[in-house]
Amino acid sequence: MLKTILKDTWKYLLLLLLVCFPLFLYLDALTIRLWDESRLAINAYEMYHNGNYLIPTFDGTPDMWNTKPPLMIWLQVFFMTIFGINEWAIRLPSALAALFTCAILMFISVRYLKNFWFGFICILVLVTSRGYIGYHAVRTGDYDALLTLFLTLGSFSLFAFIENSKAKYLYLFFISMAFAVLTKSSAALMMLPGIFIYIVIQKKLLFLLKNKHFYIGLLLFLICAGSYYFMREMYNPGYLKAVMENEFGGRFFDAVDYHKRGFWFYFGHLFDYRFIIWVFFLPFGIYKGLTNKDSRIKKLTLFSSIIVLIYFLVISFAQTKLSWYVVPMYPFLALLVGVYVFHIFSWIKEKTKLKYKALPYLFLVIIFIIPYSLMISVITKPKKHSWFEDKNEINYYLRYVLQGKIQNDNFTVIYDGTFTHGKFYINLLQEQGKNILLKERDGIKTGKIVLISQDEIKIFLEETFEYITLEEFHKIGLYEIVAEK
Repeated sequence: MLKTILKDTWKYLLLLLLVCFPLFLYLDALTIRLWDESRLAINAYEMYHNGNYLIPTFDGTPDMWNTKPPLMIWLQVFFMTIFGINEWAIRLPSALAALFTCAILMFISVRYLKNFWFGFICILVLVTSRGYIGYHAVRTGDYDALLTLFLTLGSFSLFAFIENSKAKYLYLFFISMAFAVLTKSSAALMMLPGIFIYIVIQKKLLFLLKNKHFYIGLLLFLICAGSYYFMREMYNPGYLKAVMENEFGGRFFDAVDYHKRGFWFYFGHLFDYRFIIWVFFLPFGIYKGLTNKDSRIKKLTLFSSIIVLIYFLVISFAQTKLSWYVVPMYPFLALLVGVYVFHIFSWIKEKTKLKYKALPYLFLVIIFIIPYSLMISVITKPKKHSWFEDKNEINYYLRYVLQGKIQNDNFTVIYDGTFTHGKFYINLLQEQGKNILLKERDGIKTGKIVLISQDEIKIFLEETFEYITLEEFHKIGLYEIVAEK
């Protein structure tokens, strides 16, 4: 493999360049997003300052709302020590996880299939899939890209073990699954049913159960993943009870936070902007893969198809449905789509091996140029919705103050509801010594200068107070409260 890479360095450099743009370009352009990313950002910020690496905190107390183990938070703290407390530190673990996921697909292609271009195609399908690159996945500081890395590595490690019976791949499977649990708790287990079914189909279950390395690996998994839960419960009593309520039951059997949707919710995702270009290649890829003369492609197709189908069924039967739960499927979907694109590429290459040698590569340019260009366009010119501006626009103002582009340093942010995304910037501003506070609407008092973005609070302000408009920034207003009406 090393000789192949050194011989064809230019191909790998080209692919790396094509991959890095969707993963890293303007990674810090958007401010910290509301909900999971902002919650993790606050956890990491407080861990960075208090040095308590065992128990993530929120507002200085153990975080019992977010009960997932802190592997993602640890990585964010690590990058904070290198790059400072900013968007890059929060999001780099996700982007790098995606880069390593692409490397796994290339390793499979070069090592197992002995073909660079199969991996090239699968990777470009993956990084042009907006459901993978977009919100709450690769380009935000959420759990799902890191989870996807470990599930992809673990799944294909077990596939490799079934193929060649080398114990190192079995151990890599268990280690990967342990890291997946340390990333997102019970979500790491949702791919196991599909893996189990593939093992049964391949008639390897008894072989696996008779293998001593299976039990050593299982013990290793339990120690690696279980030790955190054990230690956390010791120092944070009640943690395991919260985990059982939040992770192992509640979300599957009951819709959490009104996230109840129909059974076909995730199926519909494949036909919207998240996978719309590639979804039409999917059935052809599955058919061509399962009927392929190359037994290796046939096995990869069968394995990926089972993983996708069973994982899809598991998350579809769950009562709580969120768009990012589908993210771990994307590397396997990309591989299935890649089978068909690679089939066309190979057919053109075979037909034109004596003449027009550039034609198969021109085919790749033609098929990828539109989805790749659209992906870059989405990154450089993100579309803003009204709900997006209402909830997130205020953070741009706070970031401008933080960067010194706006000189106001004495006001109160008025915001009703969850404001963890803004709290991240307010913490940093207070570190700089700026007198910036956070209050709900009852914090509007005569003589105060307030920063407001929510329409309902602006209406309340107009109806209740006399005020002077000091500055307006898109939907945001800075007001000095003169008197009550």
